[in-house]
Amino acid sequence: MTSTAPPAPPDTLDIRDLTVVYGRSVRALHEVSLQVPAGGIVALLGANGAGKSTLLRAISGTLSLHAGAIESGSVAFGSLDLTGLPPADIVAAGVVQVPEGRRVFSGLSVEDNLAAGRLGIRGWGRRSEARETAGQVYDLFPVLAERRRQAAGLLSGGEQQMLAMGRALMARPRLLLLDEPSLGLAPQITERIAGIIRQIHDQGTGVLVVEQNAALALELADHACVLDLGRVLLTGPSSELSESDRVRQLYLGDHSGEASDQAPRSEPRALARWAG
Repeated sequence: MTSTAPPAPPDTLDIRDLTVVYGRSVRALHEVSLQVPAGGIVALLGANGAGKSTLLRAISGTLSLHAGAIESGSVAFGSLDLTGLPPADIVAAGVVQVPEGRRVFSGLSVEDNLAAGRLGIRGWGRRSEARETAGQVYDLFPVLAERRRQAAGLLSGGEQQMLAMGRALMARPRLLLLDEPSLGLAPQITERIAGIIRQIHDQGTGVLVVEQNAALALELADHACVLDLGRVLLTGPSSELSESDRVRQLYLGDHSGEASDQAPRSEPRALARWAG
């Protein structure tokens, strides 16, 4: 049943009772509810196939590109209902996704990749605004400034991840969706990416991050949500989840408390939820 609670505050992502299907019979999300407070960082954890990428697609409006659809529930950003909106309208509303695998335009220069991040944005063609935004991106990613005329396909994996994030920031998002930002990167580069995410957050941008490195995700985020087979298994402050035996066993490789944790996987552990 859809929630009748009042609208969330401005710039809060509010997902209520979201059910998503692929084709006619594959239900990928089951009545998922989640909030990302304005300017907060929330980590989304779960095994492969848990529904993490599906949730990001539902938020960004790209489900139809993968033969998926929202069956019930809603996705809102502040007072704006995002449910069913085209991806371009969702980007214009301030919600921008950095996809898994970077997906930069390898044949285009770094500059042109960044310019592509403003396509479809009102006023994107104003040179002064575009230069100002690009300058902010270059300040955040100095290596991109050094390689601005280099083809994106010649960048390292870490540099391509920075470019993908920089391209998203060209749209001046108020909420950034990050899908596996550390995937395939060396530990040293992963730490650099994590530092940049903290800087983006410090500038007031909210972040919802799907991250395979659970320890890093819990360190970055204020709150976290664990999905299991399309359902919310655990949710609460990151500090609390990082101390949960279930999370430590499933995602942090710690089995020291396994004998004492007898709760079946299908029953969520009771954890304090945060206020919207």
